[in-house]
Amino acid sequence: MSSIPIVETVTNLILTVMQAGGLPVLFGLMTVESFGIPPLPSEVILPFAGFMVAEGNYTFPEAAVVALLGGLLGSLIAYAVGRWGRHLLVTGPRFLRLDPRHLDAMDRWFERRGEWTVLGGRLLPIVRAYISYPAGAAQMSPSRFSVFTLLGAAPFTVGFLYVGVVLGKNWSRILPFFNIADYAAVALIVGAVIYVALRWRNVIGPGFPPRAPGSRPEPSVPSDSGPR
Repeated sequence: MSSIPIVETVTNLILTVMQAGGLPVLFGLMTVESFGIPPLPSEVILPFAGFMVAEGNYTFPEAAVVALLGGLLGSLIAYAVGRWGRHLLVTGPRFLRLDPRHLDAMDRWFERRGEWTVLGGRLLPIVRAYISYPAGAAQMSPSRFSVFTLLGAAPFTVGFLYVGVVLGKNWSRILPFFNIADYAAVALIVGAVIYVALRWRNVIGPGFPPRAPGSRPEPSVPSDSGPR
């Protein structure tokens, strides 16, 4: 599967800069990637960093710690943007504005399920770079957000670094598989956005499968098979 030309160009730039800058560049790239600036995929950054570990440029623990700290910093910046920009969700431009009820619902969601939302989001392509914004807007506890960001990012980071170490110079062979994962993530996000938009407009009611607002599944009537 061929890549989009702009992604190939940015990938080549990432590799050139990483070769020249080492660990400080790895930290900076993971910070920017976790802030959600596309297209800076960690699926490229981390395996190539693993390859540089295999080449002896730095150690695996150094690369893992630096990548995690860079990712945490970028996530906290995005979290701060979401938290400080919360008021725009009810007072900002019309296309951005939410009904206060929906903002309250988001707050309740992150209050009850914020840890698992952040933890799961860190394991998904594309989603992992943007989950910080709604977490900040929902005013999730910064300490909880940081802890579960690290817990979710750790297996992703260590796993992709290890892939780069194992594959060595052939690490780029795995890139086509990430394209597939990215497309699947985009489809999931688009489906979720459509569902939320339809709920927001009260076109469908809550629950799955989607149904008209206020409709309820008909209760099943037990059959009278006993003796009369």
